[in-house]
Amino acid sequence: MNYTIRKIREDEYNLLDDFIYEAIFIPDGVEPPPRSIISQPELQVYIKDFGKGKDDICFVADVGGKTVGAVWVRDMPDYGHIANGVPSFAISLYKEYRNFGIGTKLMETMVSELKSRGYERASLAVQKQNYAVRMYRKVGFEIIDENAEEYIMEIKLR
Repeated sequence: MNYTIRKIREDEYNLLDDFIYEAIFIPDGVEPPPRSIISQPELQVYIKDFGKGKDDICFVADVGGKTVGAVWVRDMPDYGHIANGVPSFAISLYKEYRNFGIGTKLMETMVSELKSRGYERASLAVQKQNYAVRMYRKVGFEIIDENAEEYIMEIKLR
């Protein structure tokens, strides 16, 4: 599949509403939550006022002129927060564009960007059942903590 990775434009920040919803892991056989769930504070932390913080960075993937995925980071008190000054990852692809290497390329692009900006590490949280755990490990994340449902993962950038 042909795709391009690029920085998000300011006029596209509203796309993160779609991508935060798509990022919600839905186990097989479980009914997806209503889209209104993105208004919950624990999800708004990922997208509200995106672009205003110095740690707000986002790349998107385009296929045939359509934006099909995004990876973004910010220093936020999210599920994967490990320390102030350590950006947390969010990544999402529309279902029909998964398993083509796009997510891995988005992650690698962001890791490279964070390294070039001098960050020492970054983190994320992921449901233990989520197939993306393998991808995160592939790009260099390691499990540093866990709870009943999630792994907390970190990547060292230096």
